[in-house]
Amino acid sequence: MLNTESPSTQHTELDLYSTKELVSALVEDQVHAVDAVRAAGAELARAIDAAVLRMQDGGRLIYVGAGTSGRLGVLDSVELYPTFSWPHDRAIGLLAGGAGAMFAAVEGAEDDVNQGALDVQSVNVAVNDVVLLLAASGATPYVLGALQAARSAGALTVGFANNPDAPVTQQAEIGITLDTGSEVISGSTRLKAATAQKMALNAFSSALMVRLNKVYGNLMVDLKATNAKLVRRSVALTMRAAGCDEAVARETLLVCDHHVKVAVVAIRLGINVSTARERLTAVGGSVRRALELA
Repeated sequence: MLNTESPSTQHTELDLYSTKELVSALVEDQVHAVDAVRAAGAELARAIDAAVLRMQDGGRLIYVGAGTSGRLGVLDSVELYPTFSWPHDRAIGLLAGGAGAMFAAVEGAEDDVNQGALDVQSVNVAVNDVVLLLAASGATPYVLGALQAARSAGALTVGFANNPDAPVTQQAEIGITLDTGSEVISGSTRLKAATAQKMALNAFSSALMVRLNKVYGNLMVDLKATNAKLVRRSVALTMRAAGCDEAVARETLLVCDHHVKVAVVAIRLGINVSTARERLTAVGGSVRRALELA
């Protein structure tokens, strides 16, 4: 029996717990998700380093999964645009059952190995793409079909599973095992197995964006200010990174379409935004290196 499917020996009378005890048991068990991701740190770092070169050559991130795992992949993909200005067409989420499965379970979709392959082929996966294959069990047919199609196309494949020696981690170029063990509610991998997957995806994509110069210090200077909250955040980030007052930050951001990294370089070096953009382009978008050119 898979670790994720094995009944927990710690909470055999869960249905008798008080509500407070229930909450405590469910929350405390999540600690194991942190341990699992920490243990996979070396493999995550390897995957990030391998992905950087492909992204620099125009590659895409393609997330593939079913059920909870697939929804977590879609979530990570869509959040890259507002957080890091990562283009929508370079972060694609493929979910067993199609887009509708994001909101309602599509029974049997995860068992279709051929559809997994077809979905990957439909987005024309290529050599510079990085395909992230997510399956708590590590053996979901839809995901394994996608994996084989991605490998055939020459893409970098990174498999995530919550069981050791799973097919998806064994067959992918890089395997990341998040061994979270049994769940408080037996077999419900929407619990700590899913938490570990979300943490691992957050770490992967965030670290990748740091390596792609989307962050200066620990400030997300390449966000896309698509709403009032993010406009306010862009002002605050510019003030902090450029060491200027609010008026200067707002005035400069208006000229450069609220592109924080451009505003920071322009203000810090006392140059116009066009020249700041040119400096950033010359150094691959790195704020730090653009400032060092002065």
